Amino acid sequence: ELQQHNLPAKLINGGVAGMVGVTCVFPIDLAKTRLQNQRSNERVYKNMMDCLIKTVRSEGYFGMYRGAAVNLTLVTPEKAIKLAANDFFRHQLSRGESKLSVFKEMLAGCGAGVCQVIITTPMEMLKIQLQDAGRLVAQRNLAVVPSPTGGGGTMLSCSYIRPVSAMQITQELLRTRGIQGLYQGLGATLMRDIPFSVVYFPLFAHLNQLGKPSETENAPFYWSFASGCAAGCTAAIAVSPCDVVKTRLQSLNKSSNEEIYSGVVDCVRKIIHKEGPSALMKGAGCRALVIAPLFGIAQVVYFIGVGEFILGQNPFNLYSP
Repeated sequence: ELQQHNLPAKLINGGVAGMVGVTCVFPIDLAKTRLQNQRSNERVYKNMMDCLIKTVRSEGYFGMYRGAAVNLTLVTPEKAIKLAANDFFRHQLSRGESKLSVFKEMLAGCGAGVCQVIITTPMEMLKIQLQDAGRLVAQRNLAVVPSPTGGGGTMLSCSYIRPVSAMQITQELLRTRGIQGLYQGLGATLMRDIPFSVVYFPLFAHLNQLGKPSETENAPFYWSFASGCAAGCTAAIAVSPCDVVKTRLQSLNKSSNEEIYSGVVDCVRKIIHKEGPSALMKGAGCRALVIAPLFGIAQVVYFIGVGEFILGQNPFNLYSP
């Protein structure tokens, strides 16, 4: 059923879910960005675990959380816009119907995805610069100090990393490129987020339907949780090439022999030409590992009804998990 009155509770739930999720999976997201950005001929990291170990070794434990502050600050407004937009579009499309068709759910998801990029694009833009700084330093050091064991070069990284804050990057971008500097890669972000919503929403609805004991009852909580993880994982892998293109387009600092891309088509062409089609799936495993728990955690927060608890409402009257 379509409820309008519980939007404040939904916003709180979205914010809490976003913050808990970011804290849990951010290191994997950092590994994803670095793996997507490294070129096949200049491999600093072999895989996700290798990337995390080298990051901790050269940048310390908090090196894995480089850029997390941007996400934690912006994830609540991002979720708020997405949820409010999704609610708004569902309400507009329902026109008195009690249940939306899958196609209309997809349309509502699309609308929410389009609105959300207002915050997603600058957030990802800043996050990627902060996450990728350590890789560029490690790469430079590998070039300077060829180490027979493979570890010595990266150990030097810490002495070269100049801590740059998100505010400094924002000011620099606004000064040199204006507001569109923050929206670099907007097309690629839409290309990733709209198909993601189109795959995720109907798939989740369908999987969740399978777990319902009867038409009138809701699926059990663990089933909704598993459906959220499975749908999130599938959608994440499906749009992985768009995510690689987005990461490459949004990275401002490149090492001397990394090519510059003029746009989405140019980026895809150069990646396939220089690194082969498989390069478009770089970091896909990491992305699935990031997205699945995020959607699972969101399900938990909604089911418990954190927002309703804070607002003093009874969650079980409002929410169907």
